[in-house]
Amino acid sequence: MLSHLCAATPALYILWITMAQIAGQEDREKTTALKDLLSRIDLDELMKKDEPPFTFPKTLEEFEYAFNEYGQLRHIKTGELFVFNAREDLHRWNQKRYEALGEIITQYVYELLEKKCNMTKAILPVDATEDEPTSFIYLSPDAMSNPSKLLVLIQGSGVVRAGQWARRLIINQDLDSGTQIPFITRAMEEGYGVMVLNPNENYLEVEKPAMSSPLPSATEPSDEPAEKRERKDDKEGKKKREFYEKYRNPQKETETEQIPIRENGSSEEHVLYVWDHFVSKAAAKNIFIMAHSYGGLSFVELMNQREMQVKNRVCAVALTDSAHNIWLQETSKSTQDWMQQHCCNWVSSPEPLDTPLDPMLPDCPQVSAGIFINMFIFVSINEFQLYI
Repeated sequence: MLSHLCAATPALYILWITMAQIAGQEDREKTTALKDLLSRIDLDELMKKDEPPFTFPKTLEEFEYAFNEYGQLRHIKTGELFVFNAREDLHRWNQKRYEALGEIITQYVYELLEKKCNMTKAILPVDATEDEPTSFIYLSPDAMSNPSKLLVLIQGSGVVRAGQWARRLIINQDLDSGTQIPFITRAMEEGYGVMVLNPNENYLEVEKPAMSSPLPSATEPSDEPAEKRERKDDKEGKKKREFYEKYRNPQKETETEQIPIRENGSSEEHVLYVWDHFVSKAAAKNIFIMAHSYGGLSFVELMNQREMQVKNRVCAVALTDSAHNIWLQETSKSTQDWMQQHCCNWVSSPEPLDTPLDPMLPDCPQVSAGIFINMFIFVSINEFQLYI
């Protein structure tokens, strides 16, 4: 019997190894399947299951915030600064809330431009039809007629609109830091006409029309009655939807599409269009331009397109942390020479205000704006004879 057992042992051993291999293969397949399942689950989306609705107040009062006598945004009841993280672990919701407040701030600044600065809107394009998207700029009462001086303000890129330098500063510091209003009022006091450009208003955002359901693909004919087959398909479709929503149930944001504003579809286009239709037609003998960040790039592009016109009309250009690049923008040598004489770029630096700095590119002088970029504080620019 022992001899039979010994003879059978190799066979049993082989069987055991085979079974172990099969079991191991099954475990590996299960592990792979589990990893595949986990890879399909978006943890960020799972966190969105508990998000409150994206329904936010429409006014500052409803937000329970107001600007105090110093132009600082404060909570009406507590007097505290704006709190971004209104709800912990809900970053997307907090961001949407911040953006909703930002839209209200934009309208608030428009009101200040109109009521405090007595400026009016000029619609773009100037020949817009009733059914096409439009943008606008703001003009002081004498922007087109002032025979002496005109100041043109060009902001940087992003969510900011006409009259704003930085939304973050408006919300977290004050209106004087984040808006162009101090520059506008001082310019008017000094006898300047003023134009406030709106280079980021480039399109109309509209809700996408609902996509029509695709026609069902041809399938093999079935012996089931059509009514029974439809009920079965509906049931299976409902199961799939319920399973999907169980793991992916974030709030669905409205899908939108952007309709470009004619001849104003980018910051560069906007600056060129405003030059052709407003600035070049203004009566002012001396034109001064202040451009921040991407606005500096847009100005240099304007020079590339209208070099002689700009040279003949513009006296001085104050750039602040300008994003222009004379090499990438293929700026001519004659434009570079003109910029050396008529432009100055104030950049953030630990050096004292107005300390000359070595420019990275041979285009225009570069000086220190101090630890804060100069457009957010008052600095003296001699060429303008104006605090900007």
